[in-house]
Amino acid sequence: EEGVLSCSHTIVQVLICVMLRCMLRRPLAISRPSNWTRQLCCAGDEPYRFERLTGENEGIGVISMNRKKVNAMGKETLTFMSSIMETLNADKSTRVVVVRSLIPGIFCAGADLKERVNLTEDEVRKFVQLAQGMITDLEQLRMPVIGALDGHALGGGLEFALACDFRVAATNAKMGLVETALAIIPGAGGTQRLSRLVGRSKAKYLIFTASVVKGAEAAEIGLVDEVVEQNDTGDAAYHASLDMARKIIPQGPVAVAMAKQAVNKGIEQELQEGLRTEWACYENVIPTKDRIEGLMAFKEKRKPVYRGE
Repeated sequence: EEGVLSCSHTIVQVLICVMLRCMLRRPLAISRPSNWTRQLCCAGDEPYRFERLTGENEGIGVISMNRKKVNAMGKETLTFMSSIMETLNADKSTRVVVVRSLIPGIFCAGADLKERVNLTEDEVRKFVQLAQGMITDLEQLRMPVIGALDGHALGGGLEFALACDFRVAATNAKMGLVETALAIIPGAGGTQRLSRLVGRSKAKYLIFTASVVKGAEAAEIGLVDEVVEQNDTGDAAYHASLDMARKIIPQGPVAVAMAKQAVNKGIEQELQEGLRTEWACYENVIPTKDRIEGLMAFKEKRKPVYRGE
């Protein structure tokens, strides 16, 4: 165990050094140009982009991260994610979202430490609060979100993944809330979401020791939902995430959204209150055209065609 912890801390130290050397300082102010979403959706050389897939993947939207060498989370991240989530919440054509990285071996290495080291205490407070809000907004998207972890997810990067409905990890991926190694704590929901996934004691151990776990162990403790062998192109988790998304796409989108809401809200409530939440969500599917389509398709022995109405 001592050797494992030593290895984990070595990984953390190396990644921190890489982040400090490679990331550029950016201003704190977060502005959102009116054409921000369009720019990031369409320009392949941007650090973030969103695209809607076609063909057999129709209905899947993909958020791709390509920020410098480690996808460090900075003001740029908050601006894009806030913008695209506003778009997605009003978008009926996207039924599942997959979040991936285009950088080999990295999902997201956490906060932009080069940026962070130059912030005042008040600026740090502002940024962490905004990051917590952005990650909560991701969790509350009406459609399912799948995190494709084809590489390391550390600190804020893992907090980002924890807000996804599902996490698919490749065997080479390493995950950990390593903030205590920097004398801070996870501040974007990590202490709360990790403990709800893996249990209080295990979450404390992982956080207190700044431990890093690999894909297979992450699956064993319930941190990820599926682990796959990495392929030669380094995108096995992404393709497995698309497979998972394709299983969700044929289902009624309003029903899936209401089921997500019922589970997410209900799990935080007492049983009787949770049952009331479930019924409120059920009420929302009763007047839908999709519900009638499902009944007619069953009667006519054909596949239903759901439109999210």
